[in-house]
Amino acid sequence: MSTNKTKFTSEGFDLSAATNGNEGVVYEIGGGVTHQDSTSSNNINQSQRVDKDSSSPMYESERLKGLGNDHFKKGNHLDAYDYYTEAIEACPYGEGIGPTGSELLKLREEFEEQNREKMMERQRKEMEKRRSRRTNSSNENQKENKEENNDDDNDEEDKSSKEEEATFDPPRHLYGSKLAVYYANRAATLLHLGRDGEAIADCDISTLLNPTYVKAYLRRSTANERIENTEEALRDAQRALELEPSNTVARKNVARLQKLENERLEKLKEETMGKLKDLGNSLLGNFGLSLDNFNAVQDPKTGGYSIAFNQNK
Repeated sequence: MSTNKTKFTSEGFDLSAATNGNEGVVYEIGGGVTHQDSTSSNNINQSQRVDKDSSSPMYESERLKGLGNDHFKKGNHLDAYDYYTEAIEACPYGEGIGPTGSELLKLREEFEEQNREKMMERQRKEMEKRRSRRTNSSNENQKENKEENNDDDNDEEDKSSKEEEATFDPPRHLYGSKLAVYYANRAATLLHLGRDGEAIADCDISTLLNPTYVKAYLRRSTANERIENTEEALRDAQRALELEPSNTVARKNVARLQKLENERLEKLKEETMGKLKDLGNSLLGNFGLSLDNFNAVQDPKTGGYSIAFNQNK
């Protein structure tokens, strides 16, 4: 499947809003700025005082983010990338504060690897159980304990089901909401630079730091679409819309990506059916037949299908 790469520009930014002295501005690809929400004006003022206090642990990171925003607006994406990286590096980490982005990704990878190992172990045990049942199918004790064994099996299946539903719960970072913005902003520069894989990784970290950060999902959706991974792109767009139902960009992206994903699945189905048909014809050819000799006929009353053989084809 071929898709046109989205062209990103820095035009359309609301510069008057962006230069209003608001530290909560997040610059968006393709235009517009968004202000971070707060529960009250007192919280906003307190946040601004902390950011402007040179003794604040986040002072340097916020200063560097501001420089990155300035360069991003001017289209200096490499410089913006560098400043966002420095903002990330200047953020405090460690015990009592939180893990780095790379540590978060490593923890997630270890969690997923453990899940894969557990799944393989469950499959191995289930296979051994089936083998044991076949071996002992003539054993009278098997019949007597059948009900008891079924209860045990159901308990194990319920337990397995719960384990499969487990999701990675990342450790929290004291400044996670701000750090998520730095990573998502750096992802925006990476999209401009055509480094889509790195943009996805930065958005992964951003969503781990702040699972409700809509912009990170939208940017990761864009990056996934550009590498023709429409399934993941659609999932991220749907998540963004779920978090922010009034977001028109997310709504449009969901509709567009759903169409692309439906087309991809339809094409995949046609390709699969074509391969199956070729395989069937190669087998039936040994008997002088082909799949063209067989037709699926639907019963108008029941809706069911029957196979009709046509000798003349």
